[in-house]
Amino acid sequence: MDAHPDRQVDYRVEGPAARLTLNSPHNRNALSTALIAQLHQGLRDAVAHPRVRMVVLGHTGGTFCAGADLTQASDEPAADPETLAAQRGREMAALLRALLESPLPVIGAIDGHVRAGGMGLVGACDMVVAGPKCTFALTEARIGVAPAIISLVLLPKMTPRGAGRYFLTGETFTAPTAVELGMVTIAAKDVETELSCLVEALAKGSPQGLAASKRLTTAPILADFDRAAERLTQESARLFISAEAREGMLAFLQKRPPEWSESATEVSD
Repeated sequence: MDAHPDRQVDYRVEGPAARLTLNSPHNRNALSTALIAQLHQGLRDAVAHPRVRMVVLGHTGGTFCAGADLTQASDEPAADPETLAAQRGREMAALLRALLESPLPVIGAIDGHVRAGGMGLVGACDMVVAGPKCTFALTEARIGVAPAIISLVLLPKMTPRGAGRYFLTGETFTAPTAVELGMVTIAAKDVETELSCLVEALAKGSPQGLAASKRLTTAPILADFDRAAERLTQESARLFISAEAREGMLAFLQKRPPEWSESATEVSD
């Protein structure tokens, strides 16, 4: 990929690794249609490269990914909002599936905040190295929706008790807790140092051996994914266009408490 003013994902090859770097820090690397399309292209380019053995998914700025681009969602025409929301959900589901289905191992290299749909990217990676600046949160319930589509990749990896807590509370947690929950492989003091060890180890694998071994780990996830993806996409779309979700997203964009929160009630009283 060449440099381009509309480029939101940078691509470069370093030895055996193709590095895909989310580079849209002005909106916290939110999952816009353009960013998702560029991630797909980066994965295709990596698979086509004869020397690449793995993909490293990283980021610029203090946030790895803030989830859906709510600003883009608010700019959509009002003609058929549920259809548009479902289309956006299918874009996200297709990206998560592409990460899982890629024959190349995908390593997340993260040292920043991860929220909502960004958690789905983490769940779809085969390995994740998380640095000391990382914070994680599933904040969907706080804006009136649910982590429906990303649950396809998170629930198979998170502990049941962890999912039961953090899916519901939206609490923030750090890299060591993410390791305990099964979401992260290594909580690192220095991400690049730990990353280099994984790259070196993976580089010893053959293309066929890596692809076949990865399939063993992703096949059960993909089977459940294909059974539930469309149902969860429709559920996500219905929630997204609801009155509660509109209030939640508006409150988020306006940096105020939503009308159902205790703090909002105290203000109105």
